[in-house]
Amino acid sequence: MDKTPGQKRTFAHLFPPLTPFDRRMLDVGDGHHIYAEQCGNPRGAPMVVLHGGPGGGCSPAMRRYFDPDDWRVILFDQRGCGRSQPHASTHANTTWHLVGDIERIRNILGIDRWAVFGGSWGATLGLVYAQTHPDKVAYLALRGVFLATKRELNWFYGGGAGQFWPEQWAKFTALIPGDERDDLIAAYHRRLFSGDVMVENRFARAWTAWEAALTSMNSDGGGGDSPADYARTFARLETHYFMNRGFLKQDGQILRDLYRIAHIPGTIIQGRYDMICPPLSAYLLAQGWPNGRLQIIKAAGHALSEPGIGHALMRVIRDVGQHRERYGL
Repeated sequence: MDKTPGQKRTFAHLFPPLTPFDRRMLDVGDGHHIYAEQCGNPRGAPMVVLHGGPGGGCSPAMRRYFDPDDWRVILFDQRGCGRSQPHASTHANTTWHLVGDIERIRNILGIDRWAVFGGSWGATLGLVYAQTHPDKVAYLALRGVFLATKRELNWFYGGGAGQFWPEQWAKFTALIPGDERDDLIAAYHRRLFSGDVMVENRFARAWTAWEAALTSMNSDGGGGDSPADYARTFARLETHYFMNRGFLKQDGQILRDLYRIAHIPGTIIQGRYDMICPPLSAYLLAQGWPNGRLQIIKAAGHALSEPGIGHALMRVIRDVGQHRERYGL
């Protein structure tokens, strides 16, 4: 989850646009080549940024949440999306492949331990990575928490959120015959992998528009119309991951395994009115994570671009960067 093409964004509070000092394509095996970049201070505290979706890709704006004097920021496009190739591919594309890619990037760049920043699906991936490699994570900065549970998917694709946005829900469900609406993820997945590009594009745009409409608290329900290529990639990857419940071994696995990251400090930034990832997941995460601190932003939804969310994250990141020795960075 979490990508809003067409949404108006305000970046006045961010650091100036930043040009990477390193760009590269990495062969990670299985026929995949992923795009990775570094920006900021080559000697700064290392931070890896995990984008949302799955399938959202990184944007230049993501570089601007980090003080370029304090941070060495590593961003990459996950398998199948953004500038990574092959585009929209679900072959050898699971959470565990992505965890392996993150660790491969860390080794290639010669980083011992780093901070991890992720929002929405990026928070999911950051938590799974930290639970898999707890000795490599010095700090977790998370936003708009998604735990890849059946409860969360039922909320967003089973009618919960639709009770708040009935017009948009009606548009989203209208494309699917009534006898298939009991499982909209599966219904959309079938059409997104139909082999007919025109059909795939049509359903991809509808899938993406539903999520985009609910991302910001200031949304008028429009969300914009995504380019076909982006929408198809985003929708195919999301339904692929959601059909497989994030490729986790059991529902609730992230909460079950919080003991693995009990020693890692971190902050969770959560919008009170997040319609895509309701605050319950962030609350449950904070309750089970001894060193995790939850900040609820009163007048905010899901989007990273919302001022309240962005300001809170930048304050946290600034504090960690200025006290990097405290965190072993």
